[in-house]
Amino acid sequence: MGRKIAAGNWKMNLTLAEAESFISEFSTGDWPADVEVIFAVPFPYLISLNALAGNRITIAAQNCSDQTEGAFTGEVSAKMLDSASITTVIIGHSERRMYYHETHEILKAKVDQALAFGLTPVFCCGEPLEVREAGTHRHLVSQQIEDSLFHLDSEAFRRLIIAYEPVWAIGTGVTASPEQAQEMHAYIRGVVESKYGSFIAKHLPILYGGSVKANNAKMLFAQEDVDGGLVGGASLITSEFLQITNSF
Repeated sequence: MGRKIAAGNWKMNLTLAEAESFISEFSTGDWPADVEVIFAVPFPYLISLNALAGNRITIAAQNCSDQTEGAFTGEVSAKMLDSASITTVIIGHSERRMYYHETHEILKAKVDQALAFGLTPVFCCGEPLEVREAGTHRHLVSQQIEDSLFHLDSEAFRRLIIAYEPVWAIGTGVTASPEQAQEMHAYIRGVVESKYGSFIAKHLPILYGGSVKANNAKMLFAQEDVDGGLVGGASLITSEFLQITNSF
């Protein structure tokens, strides 16, 4: 394991008052100095939570536009995020792919936008249940990575974080076994190595996302190629997420 990252994705949850209370309480908690903590929060809360977070917590956006600026009502650009001192953004979450029909080409453009404005993309990949059952999950995941990321040069690619999220394990209570998670993380690292070499592949942070909880995080994070988690529901509970940050 290289970097240790505990990332929470709040999705469309919490009021502003609840979010501010959470960050204030969480920031007084205890977790190892070498564990990076990230919270991806709703757009309206980014600036106020960033001011509350202090230097041990990174406040991230959950999405950004594939355009720099213009007549795109309701969109938020990487340029805007950068101007608001946001340094990290999730791109390609399965819910964005599923509900908003974000294609590999759209995600490629979003990655480029994020990198152009100095943001760290947390790029999500993963397969739905029918693909896993058909045994073609490796092919789909490699295609997601290759189509949206492999146009990058080595220096740009080194700025990424990848999150593997088996769609069948998101919000279902079903978690990939530690062995399943390790197998896919090792596979992803191998796909990256084939393009960018062993050094970049070895140092690429790969997070697991899919019903990560305090009672399974330690087993998942113990796997050689699992560098942490992208956590959904459990990241909304202060005590639960603190336990997760202490599971490395």
